[in-house]
Amino acid sequence: MPSMNMESDAQLAVRAAQAGAAVVRGMYGTSPERFEKSGGDFATAADLAAERAILDVLRTARPDDAVTGEESGRTGADGAERRWLVDPLCGTLNYAVNTMVVAVNVALRVGSSFAAAAAADPFSGEVFWTDGERARVRTGGAGGADEELAPSSGSRLVDVNLDPPFPNAPDFRAVGLLAAPGFAEHFRPRVVSSTLAVAWVAAGRRAAYVTDGRLRDSVHFAAGIALCEAAGCVVTGIHGQPLHTGAGGLVVAADEETHALLLEMIRNQVPAGRQAGSDSGSADSG
Repeated sequence: MPSMNMESDAQLAVRAAQAGAAVVRGMYGTSPERFEKSGGDFATAADLAAERAILDVLRTARPDDAVTGEESGRTGADGAERRWLVDPLCGTLNYAVNTMVVAVNVALRVGSSFAAAAAADPFSGEVFWTDGERARVRTGGAGGADEELAPSSGSRLVDVNLDPPFPNAPDFRAVGLLAAPGFAEHFRPRVVSSTLAVAWVAAGRRAAYVTDGRLRDSVHFAAGIALCEAAGCVVTGIHGQPLHTGAGGLVVAADEETHALLLEMIRNQVPAGRQAGSDSGSADSG
């Protein structure tokens, strides 16, 4: 792993996520101003302030790296080898109504792979992080202890993202899993509405996570995907294809059995005449 200024990329990701988390925690309960976006989405003053704090850390330590921030957009060359992906507050609506289920996500893509990532929970103080090879959780702040993440399907909890967009509807809707034959027999649904739940799959607190969407270079999902890959989860698109190909989407599961069960339920949503093409490996446009 590259090390610049004596700080590794993974250490920098953790420090940047902690800086954003401190802002989010400090502004909680203050009814921060809202800024409307398209499609009914919005940011709060906490989103903006947390992103500034994260970018200050990253740009000071790695001034030549490209960055994509949810609120500030893309900086640096489009084809940059090193690009940071920053979601300063994933779960903005939760936060705006005083619900403590949010994440601060920071990930570094080098080429086509994730070299480092961190997902911080501002309220528990936990930071889930990876150096691209192993995945850990840090507790107790900057000088805290690290523990290895261990995926497990034992909870039987499957988090399903029900927020739009739904690019594969009507053939696939994540909500359809909840009514799928066998789902209640094997799993229990959860809807956290924050990608903190993706990190929880790596940590063994969720059996799986399912979402539709085009997720290439997604500031929302990059950190969670990196954590799950490093932890040894099964990570594919919604039809079992490699990520960012074919129909896109994400199915991340703690083990092969859980993954296979979910893929079967998803496959049963697709009309028989179109199933043959659902596992296509062609690149998506996301």
